Amino acid sequence: MAFYPLQIAGLVLGFLGMVGTLATTLLPQWRVSAFIGSNIIVFERLWEGLWMNCVQQAKVRLQCKFYGSLLALPPVLEAARALMCVAVALSLIALLLGICGMKHIKCTGSNERTKAYLLGTSGVLFILTGIFVLIPVCWTANIIIRDFYNPAIHVGQKRELGAALFLGWASTSTLFIGGGLLCAFCCCNRKKPRHRYPTPGHCAPHTEKRRNVTMLSKTSTSYV
Repeated sequence: MAFYPLQIAGLVLGFLGMVGTLATTLLPQWRVSAFIGSNIIVFERLWEGLWMNCVQQAKVRLQCKFYGSLLALPPVLEAARALMCVAVALSLIALLLGICGMKHIKCTGSNERTKAYLLGTSGVLFILTGIFVLIPVCWTANIIIRDFYNPAIHVGQKRELGAALFLGWASTSTLFIGGGLLCAFCCCNRKKPRHRYPTPGHCAPHTEKRRNVTMLSKTSTSYV
């Protein structure tokens, strides 16, 4: 199977994207304190994530608390949770399919076409994972920026973009590139020229000609 380095690069990038997606889901730094106006000098830093919020006091003590009620959460947070969980599951499935489609893995036999389809499916799932990560990350970033420039919101309630959002964008790019490489490998493998042997029907005229020559030679011999 050709383009073996392409498979390796696609799967490695997909694995890195999966790890980044999981880290983005678990990290609490989606929304962080904004040090502006009267909040320039503070001794507490607030972090708000999908599952918990944390308070860091004087850069020494860090206290985190999980959200108590699932139904009391804002709809935006619930949707972001669901999309990120689906993204983690899809990335894991894509990685397993990609490993099964590798050249030296024998779980699907030695059929190159089947392995190419598995790698192509893995690439599509990685790209789909990137889309599922991109939606909540961009959605949250848009809300943070909108509230930051809203004069009706108090300065102490304004937030800035956290490190988890930047990690989500980086993971999305990695997933897109890895999935694109695997899809490109699948397309290149399908366009690869294959040797086609003639069907038995194409050999029938030659066989008939040989039979006629044999009959003529026998007839001439009998006359002699």
